[in-house]
Amino acid sequence: MKTAALTVTTPSEREVVMTREFDAARGMVFDALTKPDLLQRWLLGPPGWTMPVCEIDLRVGGKYRYVWRNAEGREMGMGGTFKEMVRPSRLVATEAYDDHWTGGETLVTTELVETRGKTSVSTTVRYATGEARDAALKMGATKGLEASYVRLDELLTA
Repeated sequence: MKTAALTVTTPSEREVVMTREFDAARGMVFDALTKPDLLQRWLLGPPGWTMPVCEIDLRVGGKYRYVWRNAEGREMGMGGTFKEMVRPSRLVATEAYDDHWTGGETLVTTELVETRGKTSVSTTVRYATGEARDAALKMGATKGLEASYVRLDELLTA
């Protein structure tokens, strides 16, 4: 099976836009992005990580919390608040990591567009500063998402 490529662009000094197509209906993809039991199966970043904490209150004003753990026991946590939710086409939420490596709170906008049974997911991350965006790119944040999206593909086609 050929996997789709993740496209990464930087349309402004503070933003990263990551886009990828999935061979699944938009409703299925939206559920995979918002249901804890599904998220814990694919949103794991690099190999060797798990997501023992995945709490989601999916409504405007609702909060979410994720914690990942690697084989050595190192943890990375983050959370935020949903600002907008239009099922199954749009999610807007704040995002802040526990160790603040992103330079503060980011705003994440995810758009889902279905065309002929395939869904394009476009995620725009607006960082607090251009330096924070550049640091996230240098750290390889998009590589972890790319690995996770391969697992999402497998989940959606299973």
